[in-house]
Amino acid sequence: MWSRFIAILAMLFVAGCASYAQRLPPLTTEADAIAVHGQPTRRWDNGDGTTTLEYSTQPYGETTLMVTIDKGGIVLEQHDALSERNLGNVKRGMTKDEVSRLLGTHRSVQTFQMSGEEVWDWNVYNDGPGVATLFNVHFVDGKVVRTSRTYVYPNEGAFAGPMFGYPYPYYAYPFPYRSRWRHRYPYWSGYPWYW
Repeated sequence: MWSRFIAILAMLFVAGCASYAQRLPPLTTEADAIAVHGQPTRRWDNGDGTTTLEYSTQPYGETTLMVTIDKGGIVLEQHDALSERNLGNVKRGMTKDEVSRLLGTHRSVQTFQMSGEEVWDWNVYNDGPGVATLFNVHFVDGKVVRTSRTYVYPNEGAFAGPMFGYPYPYYAYPFPYRSRWRHRYPYWSGYPWYW
């Protein structure tokens, strides 16, 4: 019986991974892109007569669709700028404009005075132990010095509340994930009216 249960769980996991990895629906023209996705977040002039339409889902989504079109509005290429492959293209020494062009609109910015770093982050596919994963790009003097990942756990930020281990709602600053203040009271199940 347990072997069947484990086999079913494994099949569901593989099916979930396969559905995530499905290719983006093909678009043929700029009109198709606008009909399917609406107006782009930004338009990038590539300097060679082509334009890239950016469709960012930040701060809540995990993708940024980039659709490159020619002068006639025909789609030449489309890809997810927040795919693992594209995240690997962030290199030391890149400027903020280059990173923005590569990954699209970022989710939030934090500045650290002691290190002199300005950190941009993007919500990306959650491959970690938490409930969300953030891809961070660290800048010093406007140039990339490193990248990192942050795994967000249920008791942080907007995820905190009665469903996630605390007996009452908790609102974080800044929204949505990172919290500058943690609740000092441990979970106690003596609040039945929250369940």
